[in-house]
Amino acid sequence: MSSRVLLNIGYGNFVMASRVISIVSPSAAPMKRLRDLAAKVNKLVDATQGRRTRSIVVMDSDHVILSAINPETIASRFEAGEAEAVEVLDP
Repeated sequence: MSSRVLLNIGYGNFVMASRVISIVSPSAAPMKRLRDLAAKVNKLVDATQGRRTRSIVVMDSDHVILSAINPETIASRFEAGEAEAVEVLDP
């Protein structure tokens, strides 16, 4: 077994902290285009639980994840080590 670190992106949703490339605000036009492109190629994950999108998390797998938590909040969790270490069975 190995330990993996998960980052809480809000409302019970987690991502692998080691795979996060960036956490950005969704309001800029390039981020809207990124969101649309990810949806078009089936790489968009909506983790907002029906709430307003406040941040976009870009992963190293080209997945784009929408979160209802502010980018500053997610970044502070990442920096403060509030990510949760979990035991994962390697196949």
